Amino acid sequence: MKKIGFANEETAVMELSRLYSKYGFRHYKMSKFEEYELYSQNKDFLIGNTVLAFTDTNGALMALKPDVTLSIVKNSNDTFIEPEKVYYSENVYRVDKGTHRFKEILQMGLELIGEIDTYSAGEVIMLAKMSLNAISERNILDISHMGFLQGLLENVNLSNRKMNRIIECIRSKNTLEMQAVCKEFGIDFNTANALSALTGIYGSFEKCIGELKNISVNDTTEKAVDELQNIYNYLKTCGCSNGINLDFSIVNDLHYYNGIIFNGFVEGVPNAVLSGGRYDNLMRKFGKKSGALGFGVYLDQLERLMCSDEDFDFDVLILYDDNADLAFLAEQAKKLSANGESVRVQKNRGSFRYKKIFKITGDNIKEIEVDNL
Repeated sequence: MKKIGFANEETAVMELSRLYSKYGFRHYKMSKFEEYELYSQNKDFLIGNTVLAFTDTNGALMALKPDVTLSIVKNSNDTFIEPEKVYYSENVYRVDKGTHRFKEILQMGLELIGEIDTYSAGEVIMLAKMSLNAISERNILDISHMGFLQGLLENVNLSNRKMNRIIECIRSKNTLEMQAVCKEFGIDFNTANALSALTGIYGSFEKCIGELKNISVNDTTEKAVDELQNIYNYLKTCGCSNGINLDFSIVNDLHYYNGIIFNGFVEGVPNAVLSGGRYDNLMRKFGKKSGALGFGVYLDQLERLMCSDEDFDFDVLILYDDNADLAFLAEQAKKLSANGESVRVQKNRGSFRYKKIFKITGDNIKEIEVDNL
């Protein structure tokens, strides 16, 4: 069974960059620093709310970037004529949940800014699923839609505090608590039942889309269902519909997100390795009219997979002697590394740890059992 598709972070960046470039996304590069104000005004959008700041030589308060999306949004052209399609691989600086200390994390992702129709949304989500497929054969992409929740609450006036309690009930899939909260807030019977049912919707798309249709109450919820169905049809056409689930415990801040949202998981990692969604509302906070949809891949979450089998120094060792054909040697090293394996070429075995070993004499290559040397 193939467990992990990348030997290390560098390989992951190379392969995912190649994937995104194939679909017309261009590489986006940003500075290590941004003005602190960019993050302080949008802390709710960040993963964690602690930002590493310092004073620049000119007295300006700057920050080591904890996020890339905010910078992309700030600098976007905001045009519907030619959508911006960008991908990035950047180090971000966040507080690690385990150590509670700042950690430098390599993050990849892509963003589409402009007019978001069914095709463009489907393309982004297809690339999210293809990213998961590249990481591991055993993966799940869980999809939700903030528009459906907004539709259910369309005629309910809730404060931010009350809305957060509703969202927390959905996120924790707590049906009993949802019923109690709806009663406390005076939410009507039909809406309360729909919200309670929403907490239990999880499973394959084919199974759950019918359940979602059964609790749809207005044009807003119908529009969300239609978008989900159309995107799933697109994924089926592209051969990317395996492992697609509906999961309405995935909810994000309504001040930023307004449409489809999703999380990606792979076997062996307890947390999401990919997350994304549509964030038109964030664009509005920057005074921009375009739509926006994107996702990030958290490569730090893959460390346990990349080192799960054994802690190898590299995948392949190629040994050669003075009689080796140098052109043949170079060709074999290139061939093995093109398969995504890390390759070291040298004359002596040394004390390194590796998965496979080859020996080249003249223009012949032979794989040798590791324990036979």
